Amino acid sequence: MNDNELKALISLLDDEDQEVVEHVEQRIRQMGGQMIPLLETEWEGSFNPALQKRIEEIIHDLQYESVLDRMRDWKNGGAMDLLEGLWIVATYQYPDLSLDKLKQDVEQLFYDVWVDFKTDMHPDEQIKAMNSAFFSKLKFAPNTKHFHSPANSMINQVLETRRGNPITLCVLYMLIAKRLNLPVYGVNLPNLFVLTYKNSSGVQFYINVFNRGLVFTKKDIDQYIDQLNLKRLDTFYQPCTNADIVRRVLRNLTLAFEKNGDTERVREVEQILNAVRDDGDGLPLSDYTQR
Repeated sequence: MNDNELKALISLLDDEDQEVVEHVEQRIRQMGGQMIPLLETEWEGSFNPALQKRIEEIIHDLQYESVLDRMRDWKNGGAMDLLEGLWIVATYQYPDLSLDKLKQDVEQLFYDVWVDFKTDMHPDEQIKAMNSAFFSKLKFAPNTKHFHSPANSMINQVLETRRGNPITLCVLYMLIAKRLNLPVYGVNLPNLFVLTYKNSSGVQFYINVFNRGLVFTKKDIDQYIDQLNLKRLDTFYQPCTNADIVRRVLRNLTLAFEKNGDTERVREVEQILNAVRDDGDGLPLSDYTQR
């Protein structure tokens, strides 16, 4: 069908015959995301609130299906690009968000840090330099005032406001560190997401980005886990996967919508979470915790 035929099809959404409307809507949904620009044009030219609402619902559903498809493809493709995974999450609320623009923004952060960074520094000094750049120069900080806001799980919003929750701040810190060739990885602690510095020489310590890059040790994690009366699982000490990180971001987003009483969005985000789960596997304990 050419554009004129597609526009004619969309115009039938305003037909008086409900059967015609249902058939047309089904046909549009089958055609998928390619219909969104034409639907938006029809919405803009309409003065019928009922028709506009119907179009809004169709557009939302098409965009949502697109998010699900991208998330499945990302996961099935090996979940190699962490920033892409966070971009897919953000497109749930910002469907026009550009991945290339996100990559440019993160690359700029890297250059802002790189100019003051020396590669021959000791690991402790490297993290001190990272902390200084991330918190003082780039002005990133915890969003303690609106901790459970959905915006804290949207990587584009965190880049714009420089405020986030533990996991999104950790992701940006880690992406910059990776570009600096630092061996920094995410760690799924219960109730708190942190980073670990772990190099091939056996040096390993941990970084609490939500507390301005506070460095701590395995012994500190032991004490933390013991206080929670939990078993000391290996996952609490070792690097997690990109898929683990995206799952945890989605769990945080679910909690944010639960606190807002938005049950429909809770249902939709849970479906996105299902798309990135490992087949036949339950989530580890740390994935059910927030932050």
